[in-house]
Amino acid sequence: MKRRGGWQTGIAAVTAAALLTASVTMRTEAQSEFSGGQGFPYNAFDRLPAIDIDVKGGVIHLAFAPGRIELPNATIVEWVTRSAKAITTYYGRFPVKSARILIVPSNGARVQGGTTWGYRGGAIRIVLGSNANEDDLRRDWVMVHEMVHLALPDIEERYAWLSEGLAVYIEPIARVQSGDLPAAGVWAAMIRDMPKGLPGLGDRGLDNTSAWGRKYWGGAIYCLLADVEIRKRTGNRMGLQDAMRGVVATGGSHEVDWPMTRVLSVADTTIGLSVLEELHAQMGSKFVYIDLDALWRELGLKSVGDTVEYDDTAPLSTLRSSVMENASKDHSDR
Repeated sequence: MKRRGGWQTGIAAVTAAALLTASVTMRTEAQSEFSGGQGFPYNAFDRLPAIDIDVKGGVIHLAFAPGRIELPNATIVEWVTRSAKAITTYYGRFPVKSARILIVPSNGARVQGGTTWGYRGGAIRIVLGSNANEDDLRRDWVMVHEMVHLALPDIEERYAWLSEGLAVYIEPIARVQSGDLPAAGVWAAMIRDMPKGLPGLGDRGLDNTSAWGRKYWGGAIYCLLADVEIRKRTGNRMGLQDAMRGVVATGGSHEVDWPMTRVLSVADTTIGLSVLEELHAQMGSKFVYIDLDALWRELGLKSVGDTVEYDDTAPLSTLRSSVMENASKDHSDR
């Protein structure tokens, strides 16, 4: 989830290396200052000791809100670092030069949610269950999802489907590229979940929907269709990854406000095509029938439980393999 903000300013944080070997044991009753509200607690964050994590193209300032977390801080730092590696693998660099990440303890287990802001510098708040374990962090998708939001300029609320769709689509692919997930499992999840984003009766396009499924999974369908179409037109030399790298390279991040037209124009200019703009013209304001089953067949994908079977004789099988590959490095289906 991302939140719109207003004005921007610089980012500051204090490094406290001693936190790396400690566990968070602060009082839970102090959580309210950090866990509620519509905005990121920038001023409160800057009073907390922080761990600086160097990443390709930037630095992450990681801090912990008051409260108890059973996991050692070093394990949480490793989780954040691993998530950032997925982002830098996909985009070629971290999307902002400096980012605040605040871990807010909560009762229970697992990673319980996250929100991203950019109005005073890139910032992410992650709610982490006090009883979360290492396996919860290994399986987590929230941290990478929120980091993807940092790579897109703040756009009008009616286009939130692009922000959420990119995060839903890119997060697992980035984790495949960085070696954290098997490609087959990601394809299986897409086949299972993407129908949630299909338009229903009376649908007026992605720009005019408030439905959760359309906003998140409908946006992801747009991203998949764009990825496939770019690869078709370029002979599989380029994909959506190249287009979105171009947005970041041109200064597009969640710290700046861009109109939707500029986002799509920069992305298309990067690849020398008009795929994203054309697809938005088709899907933005009206109902469009999408045959996902036919697309899966063309890609050579057949769902088998929690995984898939590949058909390498399918017409788009080579494109399928490339979707999960790092744009800077060759991989095979895993």
